[in-house]
Amino acid sequence: MRRCVAVLCSLVFGIASVAAQSGDAIAELEPIVVSGVQPGPGLWKVSKDGHVLWVLGVLSPLPKKMQWQTDEVAERIGESRQLLDMPSAVFEPDVGFFGRLALAPSLVGARNNPGRRKLVDVVPAAQYARWSELKHKYIGRSGKVEKWRPLFAAMELYTSAIEKLGLRSSREVVRTVRGLAESAGVERVPVRLELEIDDPRAALRQFKKSTLADLECFDMTLDRIEGDLGLMARRANAWASGDLEGLRALPYRDQMRACMDAALSAEVLRERGLGDLEGRLQRLWVEAAEAALARNDVSFAMLPMDRVLDPQGFLAPLAARGYVVEAPAEDQLEVTDSQ
Repeated sequence: MRRCVAVLCSLVFGIASVAAQSGDAIAELEPIVVSGVQPGPGLWKVSKDGHVLWVLGVLSPLPKKMQWQTDEVAERIGESRQLLDMPSAVFEPDVGFFGRLALAPSLVGARNNPGRRKLVDVVPAAQYARWSELKHKYIGRSGKVEKWRPLFAAMELYTSAIEKLGLRSSREVVRTVRGLAESAGVERVPVRLELEIDDPRAALRQFKKSTLADLECFDMTLDRIEGDLGLMARRANAWASGDLEGLRALPYRDQMRACMDAALSAEVLRERGLGDLEGRLQRLWVEAAEAALARNDVSFAMLPMDRVLDPQGFLAPLAARGYVVEAPAEDQLEVTDSQ
């Protein structure tokens, strides 16, 4: 059975579960998060020789109480022959305990710092002081997180903080799109990067003993929680209301990239050639998109929103190869000289 590499997937694509948390720490910064029926963003159009691929940019986090109006998406999916699923990385074949490491690290102790060290022992004093204040506000008195590697502690803090804002992951949007495709009888095409690990038991033992270069991830996560929570809500509102210019006007330094790099820095992964995940996923998706465009008059795809808006993102190689790429506002994607 194939298993999604949940730790890496959540870091690469920002699809993370959220944990409930109380407190009034961000009340002064907190904007009103939209609720009720919302149109969501328009669709990007990739076309060539009469063949069209519609692309939905998916943002995370999103307003928790939003009801997404899916009329346009349902119509385009109904016209399509195939749905390209969200890009993901999977271990192939089933890797037993190492697969469970990715899905639930706490079951095998892989979340914990090697040598029973605590966060206070591995994080610089200034960072730990910031962490302690934010942990008190958003996580509370839980002691188990103090045993975790900075990478996992940072993600726990992040998901708790966005819950306080009234936000959640984009998982429901992805499920809705898949459900619409199933109801319309549209073939769902997985876009999966298959990662092979020989001797998973040995790999697991090596991972548990290894250190990660995750202090940058930890520091950037603290930065975002201290200074960017209000902007997260504004981005979520912009997605929900279909405000593309608002999304473009609210760029941010994505700590998920630093966290992804930290996860991939593990010696157990480097030795097995599992680096350059981002580039490999982009190439895999572009190949899948070109295949769908060649095969079908109309197709549909989902991508993380930052990969859509990025001038060097997943749509840029298609524009460079002669496809017409149009944003919802009908402005054509510019091809830079580097393409």
